[in-house]
Amino acid sequence: MDDPDETFVRALWAEHGPALVGYTTRLTGDRGRAEDIVQEVLVRAWRHAEDLGVETRSLRPWLFTVAAHLAIDQHRARRSRPSEMGETALATQPAPDDIERALEAWDVADALAALSPDHRTVVVETYYRGRSVAEVAAALGIPAGTVKSRTYYALHALRLALEERGWSP
Repeated sequence: MDDPDETFVRALWAEHGPALVGYTTRLTGDRGRAEDIVQEVLVRAWRHAEDLGVETRSLRPWLFTVAAHLAIDQHRARRSRPSEMGETALATQPAPDDIERALEAWDVADALAALSPDHRTVVVETYYRGRSVAEVAAALGIPAGTVKSRTYYALHALRLALEERGWSP
């Protein structure tokens, strides 16, 4: 004796399967994804067979509507995350190079060391510690205008020191 659930799904596939696959293939542009969507549609129909009223009406409109919704959901999900790469593409992607970053940090530290102590202090306080001009002025006990002036000249000197080390603006 056949399982009624299996008979129901086989009947759905026989009557609507090829049309659903064609429809979802046109929606997705990918036969594999279309077949996955149709499989999900048939599972949902099986789960809700009692609620669908299969004896009194055709299921085709419901099946196609569910397929369209699943295709749209899948499309939105694919757009909301980065595209997937195969192993070949992944192997050719450059890995983050910590050595390069370390060398850059070394160059910047060396250039900072070449500044006068007053200039180095305002750069460290404003850029590395994120303090405002007023906070630096209060911490160093100098006028805000002096902090601004020192910062301007310090950044100019820092730029020249970095250019000497091969950095370009």
